[in-house]
Amino acid sequence: MFRQTKKRIAARRNFDSYSESISDSFQPGKDNFTRINLKDGNLDSEKKLYDIIYPNKLSFYEYPPRGEITLEQFETWAIARLKILLEIESGISRNKNLNEIETLIKSHFNKFLPLTNDNYINKKKDYYSHYILRLCFCRTKELREKFVRAETFLFKIRYQMLNSSDQIKFVQSLNLPLLQYISDQEKNKYSKELYQTISSQLQFQLNLTDEQQRYNYFQNEKFIKLPFENVIEMVGNRSVFLKEGYAYLPQFQQLNLIASEFANKLQDQLIKTFQYLPRLNEDDRLVPILSHLSSGYTISDFNQNSNQYNNNEDDDITAESVWSERINKHYPLCIRNLFKGLKEHHHLRYYGRQQLSLFLKGIGLSADESMKFWTKAFTDGGHMSLEKFNKEYRYNFRHNYGLEGNRINYKPWDCRTILSKPRPGRGDYHGCPFRDWSSDKLTVELAKLGLTKSQISSVLDSCENGEYIVANTKVFEYTHNLADSELEKEGLTLMDHPNLYFEKSRQLEKKQQKTTG
Repeated sequence: MFRQTKKRIAARRNFDSYSESISDSFQPGKDNFTRINLKDGNLDSEKKLYDIIYPNKLSFYEYPPRGEITLEQFETWAIARLKILLEIESGISRNKNLNEIETLIKSHFNKFLPLTNDNYINKKKDYYSHYILRLCFCRTKELREKFVRAETFLFKIRYQMLNSSDQIKFVQSLNLPLLQYISDQEKNKYSKELYQTISSQLQFQLNLTDEQQRYNYFQNEKFIKLPFENVIEMVGNRSVFLKEGYAYLPQFQQLNLIASEFANKLQDQLIKTFQYLPRLNEDDRLVPILSHLSSGYTISDFNQNSNQYNNNEDDDITAESVWSERINKHYPLCIRNLFKGLKEHHHLRYYGRQQLSLFLKGIGLSADESMKFWTKAFTDGGHMSLEKFNKEYRYNFRHNYGLEGNRINYKPWDCRTILSKPRPGRGDYHGCPFRDWSSDKLTVELAKLGLTKSQISSVLDSCENGEYIVANTKVFEYTHNLADSELEKEGLTLMDHPNLYFEKSRQLEKKQQKTTG
């Protein structure tokens, strides 16, 4: 016990030295940054710190956070940010543009991560959650690329949510040589050429159809002067004014340039973080949390609000009814496959039993009804004696309900948990069909669900790209005749849980019945 305590203390010291070494690498405002003492827990000191490292409503996260937070804050703050990033990944995977993704996740900001508030607590949460996820996603090239892509999209969305004066204030605070505004005198000197260059863009990109509107917008617009090679793509499509080797970029088009700078800096910092990571691995408090987060783990709304999906209000979830077409038409493909295997063989191997047992528990099958279900499924037709079932399997199913062993209330598996389990072998029925089935088999099964050839092709494309949860979401949309916007009205963008799929399917059916009734 003494060795463990000593090791834990040493790990904390290593982590402190890591923060100090990172801090030393940043020069702007270094004296002010290091002078503030947070060890006394003074709130005023903490507020001063965040006024220095986070002076605007947006940040490049150049300085590492300082001070102490609880382990609970460490995990919950990271999960809140991860939820936002997963929604962004979902939008990118489904070929949504920046404005569509912004509309998609705006409703999640106030719930998970209030980002535009000047409250320093929100700044602290935003700052820490970004750095915690850096620790999670710095470990491999693939994780780094995903994190940079999602964080850059988040940065763009937040930038667009700022008003014009806040945008200017933020850009000026970056102290980047490429992002310097021209003077009013220089703008007046080339006003005719500048207006002719951006007039058509104002019409088609900002929907300013009236000539007077466009000119008034131009009058208030700021321009950035930078070497033309930094915006070579915009030079190619003639969307910037060129003069003596310099391009004049309007403020409303500067976002891509700033976001590129943000992404490059973040990529470099992730590599540095990875180099310091071995010191952190000695801390046995944080490693399990980081491992869960880096594998895409998130406490889903299903797990947080299990009562919402586990009420069985109509008492229609019984050992008999779960086999009926009335109930099983709402099952996702993975659960349909488990029922098929159980019906054919009167048996499922361990992972299949766990996946199906916890799913049925999640939809409201009681412990008593569960025992009836599994007893009949395994012993029906003389395939197994009741004595053998009670001896070898009964404990397992009761354990899932917290009636044996440590009395743990196990949660149904979400899609990420299912994907983390071993792939099914011959005779196995667990797992994710979108990952584990061949394209031919998946095509046949999707056709049975009524999907068209183009819809099947869209699902297969997502599977080939490794976007299995997106593929599952598409199947839900197609089988329920929903558009993306209708799914978003339900507060959903990803069907990342079999029980969520089941309950939302039933809710939609009840809505339709009320409408027709």
